[in-house]
This record gives sequence, structure tokens and C-alpha cells, in this order.
Amino acid sequence: MHKSIYSLVLADDVVAAVDRLAYEMHTSRSNLINQILAERLSCVTPEMRMQAVFARMEELANNFRIQEQTSARMLSLQSQLDYKYKPTVQYFVELYRVPKDGEDGRLRIQLRTQNQNLLTVLEQFFRLWMALEEHYIPQAAGTVYRVSAGRLERSIRNPDVDEDTLGEMIGGYVRTFDRYLKAYFAGITHPQETAARLEQAFRKDAERITKSI
Repeated sequence: MHKSIYSLVLADDVVAAVDRLAYEMHTSRSNLINQILAERLSCVTPEMRMQAVFARMEELANNFRIQEQTSARMLSLQSQLDYKYKPTVQYFVELYRVPKDGEDGRLRIQLRTQNQNLLTVLEQFFRLWMALEEHYIPQAAGTVYRVSAGRLERSIRNPDVDEDTLGEMIGGYVRTFDRYLKAYFAGITHPQETAARLEQAFRKDAERITKSI
């Protein structure tokens, strides 16, 4: 949705109220006014589409804990690993108003820990997952990955689908990733055998995952 600059004459108390609400919603004055007018005039803004996508993801987020959103453009989900002190994995889904460098959004998966063994195993799984996607999912070609200590970031390309479908696609991807991650940690004492077993399972799941992001 293209934006232009316009001048509006508003009452001071209205602006003050708008600013308070914008602060609570972690957005700007202009963006909030744009959303209010869009809702009143039945226009669909990128923020409204994002919220519809996230709402669908929340409906399907069984076994995940949903964190309070700090941004209208982001949804955060949490899942626990069955490993020693039950570390928490966080999934941050961010959608952009307009594409950035060919990306329509980003999925960030992270686990905050100082345990070097845990970080090493986590990176091994990240590398395995990227290799499986690149080998078995043609649509993954061109996907941008970024790996750092305890974190994997993956670009999201927004297909031309409705909000419910997109929410189901992203949510399905997160659930699949989480399931494979937990399976990898469950077989952590036999990493080579576990990786081979997961590759075999991934090969069977590839068609379904292809319909994801």
C-alpha cells in the first residue's frame, strides 16, 4: 500500500489520545491514524493483514506458549526442549510492510543459553535442517539463512495467498521444525543415526513442507 504525506488539522486532545494509544501499541501516530481510518472505511492495511495471519497462527499453535506481542508486525511462540533443564526455544515471526531485499518477512529461532554443549548441538541441527531443505525442497533455493550462537534466521517469501492460508503455512512450518528439533535432541547420544533417521523422515515430509514457506 503506497503512502503519501498529507496535512491534517486535529484537536490537541485528540492528538494526545492518539499518541497515548500509539505508544501502548508500539506504533507511530501516523500509522495508528492510518489504521483507524482504514478500519472505518473498510480498507485493508498491511498491519491488518499481518494481524489476520498471526491470529490464524495462534488458533493452530497447540503445544506452544504465545508471548505478548511487542510489535504489530511480530508474533512470538515458545516451546520447551526435553533436555536437562528444559530450555525454551523461541520462534519469532516478523512480517514486513514492504519487501526488504527480496524478503517478505523473517523467522528467527533462538535459544538463550551459555551451555556450550547445548549451543554446539543446536548448531548441528540448524546445519542439518538447512541442508535438508536445500536438497529436498526446490522452493528453498534462494532462501537466506543466518546462523549464529543459539540462533537461526530464515527469510520468508510471502506467497500470493489469503491471510488464513499464509497463517497456516507459516504455522505449519514452525510446528514441523519444532518436531524435528525435539526428535534430534531425543537422539542426541547417537547423532549420526539420528540425522540419518530424520533425513529419511524429511524425505517423506518434503511434499507437505514444500507447501509451507
